[in-house]
Amino acid sequence: MCRPLDVTPAPASTLWPRAPRERANSVSKERIYGCFGSKEKLFAAVVSEALTGHAELLGPPAGDPAEFAGRIYDLHRRNPQLLRLMMWEARYYDDRVGLPNEQPRTARYRDRVATLSGALGTESDTEAASTLLALVGLAILPTAFPQITRLILGSAADDSGGGNGTRADTGTGTGTGTDADLRAHIVQLARRMVSS
Repeated sequence: MCRPLDVTPAPASTLWPRAPRERANSVSKERIYGCFGSKEKLFAAVVSEALTGHAELLGPPAGDPAEFAGRIYDLHRRNPQLLRLMMWEARYYDDRVGLPNEQPRTARYRDRVATLSGALGTESDTEAASTLLALVGLAILPTAFPQITRLILGSAADDSGGGNGTRADTGTGTGTGTDADLRAHIVQLARRMVSS
């Protein structure tokens, strides 16, 4: 039986992939899995909670689509664990159907596509969807592949406030030096991309 006091209340996202609270409270991982039904259901709960929070933090691509790319960049530099979780989700689920909370997540992305379509002044959802995907890709690449960022930008990338994928800028997300320059360049590229 799983009682609420068995585990210190915390967002499920703090339980995956390691469970520090498990050790602190002397609760076995099997017991935690039992609270969720299985290891897979725990992972689904973590993904669902984290990505719902991600969507709320990011908000819609209203206004300047290029600045939306900057917001995506900021969010992932401050919270590299979100991107790692998304990458684990992609690895775990492969091409299988039935991602955690797939329908509400799809609906959120459709809303973003519609908002972006309005901001771009296009009626083509296909064009807006492709643009959204490109904006996301452009913004997350430095955090997703810190080693490539470091190889291309040099050692200055290590001081960029998230360059190794584990340290994140704790300020406004714009950092200083390379990180701020990289963010500005991403926004500039995004602006060119959406204006062409």
